Amino acid sequence: MTTKQVWTLYSDDLKRFIISKVKDNSSSDDILQNTFIKIHTKHHTLKDITKLKSWCFTVARNSILDYWKHTNKSFEITDFEKETLILENKHTEKDCLERILKGLPKKYRDPIFLSDIKGLKQKEVANRLNQSLSTTKSQIQRARKLIAKGFMDCCGFVLNKEGKLVGEIQEKGDCKVCN
Repeated sequence: MTTKQVWTLYSDDLKRFIISKVKDNSSSDDILQNTFIKIHTKHHTLKDITKLKSWCFTVARNSILDYWKHTNKSFEITDFEKETLILENKHTEKDCLERILKGLPKKYRDPIFLSDIKGLKQKEVANRLNQSLSTTKSQIQRARKLIAKGFMDCCGFVLNKEGKLVGEIQEKGDCKVCN
C-alpha cells in the first residue's frame, strides 16, 4: 500500500486523534506531517498489513509524545495510553465494509470495486473484465445487494421504505462480520 493510499484512508482519523491530544491546529498539522513522514519511511517494516491502522495510530501517538517531550509540556501518560487504546479499537462502518468486500466472491468484488470505488463506468468495467455489459451490470447489482445484506447481518441495519440502509454500528464484539 502506498503512502498516498494510507493518507486517503487514515489522515482524517489521525488528524482528529492528534487534535484531541494537542488542542492546537498548527501543532497538530506539524505532528500529522511528522507522522506521515515516519509512515512513509517505515511502512516497509510493517509485517502484517491487517494491522496497518493500529500501527499508524501508534506512529501518531509516538509523534505526539515526541512533541510533548520537545515542547516540555506536561501531560498524564496513563490517560493518554487508555484513550489511545479506546480509539484504536473503535468499530466503524468502514471496518465492516472492508470485511464485507473481502468476503465477496471475486466475480462480484472486482466489478463493484472498479465501478463504485474506482469510479469507472459500467461499460469500462465490462471491457476491462472482458465480459458483456449485461453480465457486469448484473454482478454489480448482486454485489450491492450482498453488501447491504452484510450490513444487515453484521450490525443489524435494516432497509427503510426507500430501500436505503439505516441503523447504527454495533460494538465490535456484537458484529458478526468483524468478530
